Amino acid sequence: MEQQVAEMAQELAETTGGAQGEAGQQPHAYTLSEDVGLTLYRDMVLGRRFEDKCAEMYYRGKMFGFVHLYNGQEAVSTGVIQAMRPKYDWVCSTYRDHVHALSMGVPARQVMAELFGKEAGCSKGRGGSMHLFSKEHHLLGGYAFIGEGIPVALGAAFSSRYGRDVLGDANSDAVTAAFFGDGACNNGQFFECLNMAQLWKLPILFVVENNKWAIGMAHDRATSNPEIYRKAAAFGMVGEEVDGMDVLAVRAAAQRAMDRARAGGGPTLLECLTYRYRGHSLADPDELRDEQEKAFWAQRDPIGALTAQLTRRGLASPGDLAAIDREEEARVTDAVEFALAAPEPQPSELKRYIWAEN
Repeated sequence: MEQQVAEMAQELAETTGGAQGEAGQQPHAYTLSEDVGLTLYRDMVLGRRFEDKCAEMYYRGKMFGFVHLYNGQEAVSTGVIQAMRPKYDWVCSTYRDHVHALSMGVPARQVMAELFGKEAGCSKGRGGSMHLFSKEHHLLGGYAFIGEGIPVALGAAFSSRYGRDVLGDANSDAVTAAFFGDGACNNGQFFECLNMAQLWKLPILFVVENNKWAIGMAHDRATSNPEIYRKAAAFGMVGEEVDGMDVLAVRAAAQRAMDRARAGGGPTLLECLTYRYRGHSLADPDELRDEQEKAFWAQRDPIGALTAQLTRRGLASPGDLAAIDREEEARVTDAVEFALAAPEPQPSELKRYIWAEN
């Protein structure tokens, strides 16, 4: 295990956020203003507080079903989605989708109500934890089957290209981000979608949230080449590896990919090296991962890293950040109170929302 941890440290030390493949290596930009920095911080804190509250509600018997938390991976969601155009670009998620929804602007009340199976939820209480959806916020859904959302995201990217090239809409340049884990990268549809995206130069960003574990399977044991971003080269696609615990590095890499996609340069495969702090789901006792490995990644906490950046650059004081912490804690508490009080779906409407309504 000590050797594995040393290899992790070496891999992260070599990760510069530079693009690999046709684009060659590029240094990532760390341009940061007070407004941007605090927005990134607030978004990550909301995600962390929300997930912590979900764990509390689950263990108190208030929340049921499978619940997969995002703790530790916040820099990926925030970094990518904050580089996108709100309510214009699209996102496809996985079963670990709460924080993606929050980053896309879905109100915390709606997300929490969905987790409680209430009618006020963003999926009307029909989706639960793994199937959050919001057309208004351009969230194409969370998908429980591994890699299932990648073809859906590909379809959204195709629609954008079709609008421009066939329907003649010069402003049709929306980009789609498909989030998925390292475990999805040995599935056939992953490779099929990469091939089609590059063939048609579709405006899509394939975001690999490589947290090193696919349920209980260590990533290095499951693939012949653990460096996922290198798989892009087989299709002539730009592949990039980035420190997924550094929100500024993720945001810079995502912005490069978005700019390239909007300019007609096609897709990007972005591998974010990250780590989940909890088990696969709240039903997972998390006994397979070594404590030394967990401690290594805990020292790289993405919120703590951004806190250090903001204070060192004089963009925020500890008091400023503490105030944001309190505000987001209150937002999450309000979301729980709202969800608990919200009405259950009516049995008479069991078959509603199966078909489109006029």
